[in-house]
Amino acid sequence: MAKRGSSSASSRPPGGDDLFVVLAGKELFLRSQYTNMLRSALIEKHGEIDTFKFSGNEVEIAQVLDECRSFGLMSSYKLVIVDDAEAFVNEATRPILTRYAESPCDQATLLLRANTWRPGNLDKAIVKCGVVTKCDQVEEPMAIKWTQARAQRAYESSIGQRESAMLIERLGVDLGKIDAELGKLATGAGVGNPISAELIMEMVPLTREADNPWVIQEPLLSGNPQYTLEQLRIVLENTGKSNFVPVSYACIDLARKIVGVSEGAANGENLNTVAKELKLWGQSRDAIMRLARKVPPSTARALLDASVRADMDIKRSADPVRTLEVLALRFAAVVR
Repeated sequence: MAKRGSSSASSRPPGGDDLFVVLAGKELFLRSQYTNMLRSALIEKHGEIDTFKFSGNEVEIAQVLDECRSFGLMSSYKLVIVDDAEAFVNEATRPILTRYAESPCDQATLLLRANTWRPGNLDKAIVKCGVVTKCDQVEEPMAIKWTQARAQRAYESSIGQRESAMLIERLGVDLGKIDAELGKLATGAGVGNPISAELIMEMVPLTREADNPWVIQEPLLSGNPQYTLEQLRIVLENTGKSNFVPVSYACIDLARKIVGVSEGAANGENLNTVAKELKLWGQSRDAIMRLARKVPPSTARALLDASVRADMDIKRSADPVRTLEVLALRFAAVVR
C-alpha cells in the first residue's frame, strides 16, 4: 500500500508515491504540467515506465482496471491515463473505483483527467493512496506571480509585476496562452534582457475578450497614438457595428475615472480610498492612479466632456469609426 496522501484533496501536485491521481479542472495547461510532473516523478522512482491512454467516453472500467493489474512482458511500471474522466466516473463505476482505491495495484498509477469532478466517498479513498488535484483557472493575482516565476524558470528571462499584469490584461488568465507568449517575448527581449512593456505592446495582440468593448480601456491608457488606433480597430472589428455605443460608453467610463483621481489628488484626498470608490483594480488601476497628479482636473474634465460629445455624435449618425478614432487620439495626448 502506498503512503497516505495529503489530508487535503487539492493541496499538492502528484508525486512518485501516488497510485491513484485525479487532475480535475478546465485549465488544460495545468493538467498537462501536472501530468508531466507525475511522469517524471514515476520515472525517477521506478525507472522506465509504460504509458497507456484511454478515452473515458469509450473505455469500459474492466479494461482500465485490468490494465492496471496486469504485468507487462518487461514487468515495467505503468501509468494508466483516462481522459474525459467525467464520463468514465458515474453512478455505476464509482463504487468499483472506490474499492480499487482501497487496494490499488502497487505496480501502476491510475490517472483520471477530467474537466469537472464531483467530490464524494471516492475522494476519501483516493487520498489514502494518491491525490485529487484541482486544475481550475487561476485568479489574476496568482497568474501574475506565476508569469514572473515561469519567465525565470522556463525561459531564463525576467518580467516585472507591472508587465506581467499588462500581459494578463491582454491575454486573460489562460496559462497556456501566457506561456506561449512568454517564450516569444523572452526570445524577442534577448538573453539577459527583461521583458518590457513596449515589447509586450509590440508583440502581443489584444486578444482577451476581443469582442468585449470594455477592453479598449487598456490601449487608451497606453499613451501611444499608433498602438491605441490599432487596438481600437481590432475592438471595433470584433464587436461589430451594433457595439459602437458600448465602446463609447467604455471611453466615458475611463474618462470619468481619470476625473475622479485627478480631482481627488487636487483636493488632497486619500487616493487609495478614491480608487476603491471608483472600483479601480488590476493593471488599469495602476495606470489610472499614475495620472492622478499628472493630469490637471480641468484637462480631465475636458476629456470627459469630449467623450460624452462623441457618444452623442455617434447616436446622431456621425461616422462612428472616425469619431472614436479622434477621441482615442485625444486620450493618447492626455495620458502620455
